[in-house]
Formats: sequence, structure tokens, C-alpha cells
Amino acid sequence: MLSAESLKKLEREIAKYPPERKQSAVMSALIIAQDEKGWLSSEVLDFVARYLGMPSVAVYEVASFYAMYNLEPTGTYKLTLCTNLPCGLQGALDAADHLRQRLRINFNETTPDGHFTLKEGECFGACAMAPVLLVNNKKMHDYMSNEKLDRLLDELGRQ
Repeated sequence: MLSAESLKKLEREIAKYPPERKQSAVMSALIIAQDEKGWLSSEVLDFVARYLGMPSVAVYEVASFYAMYNLEPTGTYKLTLCTNLPCGLQGALDAADHLRQRLRINFNETTPDGHFTLKEGECFGACAMAPVLLVNNKKMHDYMSNEKLDRLLDELGRQ
């Protein structure tokens, strides 16, 4: 189900815990699987559960609780904008309007070309740098004016 490289990464994560506590690596396992597959299908979730020796429902609980896990396919770039109150008061709501207009999609939608998915996020712990945008759960961009959003979209669109 996962490549040899991903399984090697997973084994490194599992090794951080006592053998009887290997389920503690579930969050890392889900990230590794998602990085390889792009999203977490039920087959991937079941594989992670079997690999870690835990009930599938426990893996599903973790995957469905945290917004960083994709339980359905997303665009090449998942753009998550923090819209919590502090960020909203510092321009995130305007940034959301700009992104929706520029991409011609709403939150939880993907552009027709499959390039961008737009998501709303909960606090990223960077309120002082709002608006804050997270790309593919990996790279945070801060102080996102409309001009900076446009530059980022143009840059990602060329890749």
C-alpha cells in the first residue's frame, strides 16, 4: 500500500516509542501516507491501522479530528486560510473574499483544473502575522495582502 521509502520513514517514527506503544506513531503515519498518496482513502486508513496494530475506528477518529488530514482528494495545492477572530480582524476575511474571487471557488472546493483547493483553518498560532495562509499543511505564509496572495497564486500556478 505504501512505498518502501514511506515504510522506512514510518519505521523510524515507530522506533521513537516502546514496542507496545507503536500506536503513538499514528499521526506521523497518517502524514507519511498522505504525503505519498495525496489524501487518506479508507484503504489507506485501514492499512495504517493494520500496520500499527490498532482498530480502524481509532485511526479514523484521529484522521477526522484534525484538519491537516485530507479525507478526500484535494487540488495540487491546498490553501488553508486562518479565519479565526484575531486573524479575521486583521484582514483574513478580506483575504478570503479575494481568494474566492480570484480562484472562483468557495471554501471546501477545488478549481476545475484541480490545481487549488481552498480551506478555512483554525488558529495557526500566528495571529500577530495575519492574514496567515498555509500551503499543503507544510509552508506558512504571513501578512498576506491581496498583492502577496496574487503573487503566490501566480507562482504556484507556474509550477
